[in-house]
Amino acid sequence: MSAPLSKDLRAKFGIRAAPIRKNDEVLIRVGKHQSKEGKVTLVSRSKYVVHIEKISREKVNGQTVQIGVHPSNLVITKLHADKNRDALIDRRSKAKNAAAKGEKYASKANAMAVVD
Repeated sequence: MSAPLSKDLRAKFGIRAAPIRKNDEVLIRVGKHQSKEGKVTLVSRSKYVVHIEKISREKVNGQTVQIGVHPSNLVITKLHADKNRDALIDRRSKAKNAAAKGEKYASKANAMAVVD
């Protein structure tokens, strides 16, 4: 489940979207809770929703429950970095740069240069 990155993160990493993970900070851009920010507490792949820290409602019996938000209605404002995510970002940005230069595959172009 991916969501678009904010303009600052797009410029920094050179990619348009990234998978949402726990502890990412997001901004809700569509819906009842529009323009609220928070930290991701749960990503439910089966229900295809994301739960955000301060977005909840109160049930009739007084219990508070988290509201699920579809990932397309979010913008990632801060990424929680780890080595797997850094590798993903590097791989995607290298592929995008290679496509901009007109190369089909960045890794094959490098391998062909070594063989020649």
